Amino acid sequence: MLIKLLILVVFFTIIVSIGLYCRKKAVDVNSFVLGGRSIGPWMTAFAYGTTYFSAVMLVGYSGQFGWRFGVSSTWIGIGCAVIGSLLSWVVLARRTRIMTQHLGSATMPDFFGTRYNSKPLKLVASAIVFVFMIPYTASLYNGLSRVFAMAFNIDFAIVIVIMAVLTGVYVIAGGYWATAINDFLQGSVMLIGVIAFIGAVLNTNGGLMSSIDALARVSDSAVSDSPGVFASFLGPDPINLFGVLILVSLGTWGLPQMIQKFYAIQSEKQIAKGTIISTLFAIVIAGGGFFIGGFGRLFADSTAFRSDGSVIYDSIIPGMLSGYSDLLMGIMILLILAASMSTLASLVMTSASTLTLDFIQGTIVKTMSEKKKVLTIRLLIVVFVITSAAIAIFQYNNSVVFIAQLMGVSWGALAGSFLAPYLYGLYWKRTTKIAAWCSMAFGTLFNIIVFLTSINALPKSLLPELLRSPINAGAFTMLFGLILVPLVSLLTPKPNKEYVDKCFSCYDENTVIAKDTLVIK
Repeated sequence: MLIKLLILVVFFTIIVSIGLYCRKKAVDVNSFVLGGRSIGPWMTAFAYGTTYFSAVMLVGYSGQFGWRFGVSSTWIGIGCAVIGSLLSWVVLARRTRIMTQHLGSATMPDFFGTRYNSKPLKLVASAIVFVFMIPYTASLYNGLSRVFAMAFNIDFAIVIVIMAVLTGVYVIAGGYWATAINDFLQGSVMLIGVIAFIGAVLNTNGGLMSSIDALARVSDSAVSDSPGVFASFLGPDPINLFGVLILVSLGTWGLPQMIQKFYAIQSEKQIAKGTIISTLFAIVIAGGGFFIGGFGRLFADSTAFRSDGSVIYDSIIPGMLSGYSDLLMGIMILLILAASMSTLASLVMTSASTLTLDFIQGTIVKTMSEKKKVLTIRLLIVVFVITSAAIAIFQYNNSVVFIAQLMGVSWGALAGSFLAPYLYGLYWKRTTKIAAWCSMAFGTLFNIIVFLTSINALPKSLLPELLRSPINAGAFTMLFGLILVPLVSLLTPKPNKEYVDKCFSCYDENTVIAKDTLVIK
């Protein structure tokens, strides 16, 4: 206990100190929200990765899908690295950095409003962020609660309050700079933790081949009658495996808290380095995390089950941890804590800045000084932290089903609404405002229908069985949006050519390159 507490005290002291150290850098909106667009490739890549991989993924998803799909769940981690990191940086980073600076956009809703020349579109986008970001933020606490309960036997509410207060302190004090530096620190902890956990899990069962052999002997007639299916290449359910892969990998292309990392990177030339770092980080964290989860059934004795015999997915990873040394336990607690706090910091920053800059300013308050904007963002960060923590505590103590289900559809609703109009908005001049409206309407309404059917407010027969899952529904809305936006754009009047050309003129600017940059040294 002393070892674990000492590790936590040192960690908390460092992250709060970083927040206080960075407070002088957070003087205006640009520096507070985007770090003055001067964040280097290492910190941007780590900020992207730590925002991506939270306790939801490392505890909830890796445990759940590892149990359902076996080692084939590793494909989800590979998808995160290739689609969610590598291709996201290659396709979106450069154009995002150039156009958002050209348009003066600090948030994704602000980009929509300026790119499509529509203030109502900006307001609706900010409302979607507000509605669906809070339940997503609240879900971060779930995986963390079980790890702390196992390691310290601490009440869930105390864990939430500690995490919320400390995250709020360093974000409010230092803004994006404090978040980026702490993300780098927390990402380093995550790398060490995942590598250590992989070694410990495999060693428990006699190494890699012995672990695969043991998993091949596990059977579950409720899942599949095929022998060795949990150790097979595609697992027992490749169709649903593909749905999960699409949601958690392609989904990052439409999530405001992820895309905003590209706004803040120092310059175009830093993007190539950031791409490599981010991809390698994802291979270790996501690939390793889902690979570990694939062996969850070998630790069934340490896993919690409900009275009806169904497994409690959030208990799988904590159960796997329960038999290891205090030092490894301390490292893994830091891993889960770092993953949760880094994502929480990014989410509350995104929510508060979006609500202030895209909704309050110009709508409720006509004009706001830089000082007042920063103060409002800080106050809203407090509101978002308290609200998400209260929802998490309420849901945990009362087991309110609809809150848990809303958490499940929030990722799909956000990415399903924003991915297509954002991607096409960066690349295709013909993309129309009406197409963007259609994407947001479909992405939001379809996922709300999924949510209402999940709580039996609407008949399940409204949806085909495959799309009743929030995960498959989220993946479907993203893929459908990629077809819907160009189709609607071609069937609706062209946007104003002069205005669109002005938006895209940033890509036509000549860049002077020094001669020695072309020399291989």
